Amino acid sequence: MNPHALSILLSSLAVGTITTLSSSHWFLAWVGLEINTLAMIPLMTKMHHPRSTESATKYFLTQATASALILFSTITNAWATEEWTITTMNDSTSTLMLTIALTIKLGIAPFHLWLPDVMQGLNLTTCLILATWQKLAPMSLMIMTNHQLNTNLLITMAVLSTVIGGWGGLNQTQIRKMMAYSSIAHLGWMTLILSFSPSLTTLNLMIYLMLTSSMFLMMTTLNSTSINKLSTSWLKTPLLASSMMITLMALGGLPPTSGFLPKWLILQEMTKQHLGAVSTLMAMSALLSLFFYLRLSYAISLTTTPNTSNSNMTWRMTHNQMQILPTMITLTTMMLPITPTLLAMLN
Repeated sequence: MNPHALSILLSSLAVGTITTLSSSHWFLAWVGLEINTLAMIPLMTKMHHPRSTESATKYFLTQATASALILFSTITNAWATEEWTITTMNDSTSTLMLTIALTIKLGIAPFHLWLPDVMQGLNLTTCLILATWQKLAPMSLMIMTNHQLNTNLLITMAVLSTVIGGWGGLNQTQIRKMMAYSSIAHLGWMTLILSFSPSLTTLNLMIYLMLTSSMFLMMTTLNSTSINKLSTSWLKTPLLASSMMITLMALGGLPPTSGFLPKWLILQEMTKQHLGAVSTLMAMSALLSLFFYLRLSYAISLTTTPNTSNSNMTWRMTHNQMQILPTMITLTTMMLPITPTLLAMLN
């Protein structure tokens, strides 16, 4: 893609997200979401492949539906309350439509079906943007309106997301689809705690962004999109392959990695709210996700391909790319000891 066009599209992504994050008026927030969506479409179609065109079409249709619902819900709320402020969604019908619209935008179950198909048709860099940056604006709107959303609906969607996110990733061989189901499961954890502790949702989102970013950056460096390609990574770059294995354990939520931190705090808060059955179900569904992370770790570290690899052996990494990767890997593994500091910052 032309560098000037790419810089304009990335700037538009940033402007759209910042507009939504900084707005207190619903119309301005909606405009930011629209700028975000329209800047994402050309990034998806830059590969000039039928799969990427299909992904862009699916993404556009789902996001357009969600944007129309957001506009409809805010107009209905303004009609009932004469208020356009984001924090005054007092009409129950409008709140229900807004919840559905934001969950469609994020890809939370049962409105998740577009996300794995869209991510499968994109290159790894665009997948990284879709799985991380594109979650910021809708999630910020959910956090701003958390005290007005239906708690029972959010808990139901959260449990459904973690179960589907774990179950859907079990039988996949494509890593992009696995990461899509991983995203659905993590969004379920964020949605679960949203009504009780928005600061924990923010912490979970921050750690999810770091874990997913480091995972996609490593996949880009290794140029791996399937389990078969990933099995040759230990021969090419053992240090990066072992770092990827630790990142996968962090995504699964195993201590002492950073991924254990949000799950531990969320389950603690849910038991304080006397929701033991929901906590148990969430913990059990996290084991489903852990299984396919372990499957990927096994393919990376304990499998040697029986035949000669078709890919070029990278014996020396280029120095001009992925310079942020060591920092991301360090944050992925070593944030657990600074838990009190993070909680104090968020509260």
